[in-house]
Amino acid sequence: MATVDKIRTGLIDKILSINNKDFLEALDKLISSSKSESEIVELTNEQKLMLEMSENDIKTGKLISQEAMNKRNLEWLNEI
Repeated sequence: MATVDKIRTGLIDKILSINNKDFLEALDKLISSSKSESEIVELTNEQKLMLEMSENDIKTGKLISQEAMNKRNLEWLNEI
C-alpha cells in the first residue's frame, strides 16, 4: 500500500511532466473544486423539508421494501 507521501510525490512528478496547458487548467479546476471532508454543507429549506417528510414517513411506517420498489419500477418500465 502506497503511503500518502509516495502518492503525493508520484502525482507531483506526473504533473511536472505535463505540457498541455488546457489539461493543467482542467486539473487545477478539479483540485480546486474538491471539497474537504470537514466542509459543512448547508442544506436549502426545500432539502430540509424533504428530510423532515422522510423522517415522518419512517415514523408512521409509510415504507416500501426494496423488492417491492424494484417490482414497481419494472412494471412502470414495461408500460413505457
